[in-house]
Amino acid sequence: MIQKAMVMAAGVGSRLDPLTQCIPKPLVPILNRPVMDILLEKLAHCGIKEVVANTYYLAEKIEERYSKSCPVNISFVHEKELSGTAGGLKKCELFFDNCENLLVVSADGFHDADLGRIIAAHEESGCIATMAVVPVDIEDVSNYGVVVTNKDFSVSEFQEKPPVSEAKSNCINTGIYVFNKRIFDYIPANRIYDFARDVFPALLNAGEKINTYKIYNYWSDIGTLEQYLQSNKDALMRKVMVSGVDIINKYNAKYVVGENTVLPENVKIYDACIIGSNCKIGENATLSNVILWDGVEVAEGITLENVVVANNTVIEMSLKNEIVGADRIIGKKVKALV
Repeated sequence: MIQKAMVMAAGVGSRLDPLTQCIPKPLVPILNRPVMDILLEKLAHCGIKEVVANTYYLAEKIEERYSKSCPVNISFVHEKELSGTAGGLKKCELFFDNCENLLVVSADGFHDADLGRIIAAHEESGCIATMAVVPVDIEDVSNYGVVVTNKDFSVSEFQEKPPVSEAKSNCINTGIYVFNKRIFDYIPANRIYDFARDVFPALLNAGEKINTYKIYNYWSDIGTLEQYLQSNKDALMRKVMVSGVDIINKYNAKYVVGENTVLPENVKIYDACIIGSNCKIGENATLSNVILWDGVEVAEGITLENVVVANNTVIEMSLKNEIVGADRIIGKKVKALV
């Protein structure tokens, strides 16, 4: 079985702004755990021993975190300029010396896919590439790259974000790939090159077969604020399991609370709430459908509804339907002159 994998971790995550102004997308938390933590545990569980990750945006934060503690042996290739999904893999080619097949996954993919089965399906297929695909509601296909397959589950064509009326399939690319080492022959060095735009069409033109593996487990791309919020709620509802997290069920609320957080008994919590570590929630505050990252302070009597707050921000006024970045003071009170 495959023992080496690449994690694509170079993305900027601009669609998650302002949350990603001070943190790279792979470290954005789901139930208080960075999504890349969850992914690396999955890789270790399926037998992966060594991982290489390409980094770019706020690379030092990723490298610092996993250089200290990681469930697999990890190394990094720091890109000074982005080179696309396939270009990033090309820069890691030496890492895969003597590997017949290799696994490639996106750092921001949040899923419960059985990676071991995907690897086995690839090895049985004899194809140069296997991509995991997942069915979505037909009305959502215009947001994704659509994969059209033959009867033998090999790819016949791709449609990039087609209108619903023109979509030939409701299966989309998940960003989970298994490649034979011959894939490097189709990726030029020192060029911006993408799998979807460049490599996969080239494979089809060359007569290569691209195998697909359909997953019915949970899968989400946390690339947008809407998807990020939904992924956290899905995890709270245990539609997908996140290990090492205690979910509290109380009255009409489901919530998690991080370590060393001050949460008075008179705080009212409703719906789905995630409260990070080292937070301070004031007396008589009301939280409804909120995500508070680490180090957030909420003043007494404040009501937060449908709000996400990034690290180390102080909230001194009630908010509704807001996304707040890190290291800010919102609604700072002005003391009356005596």
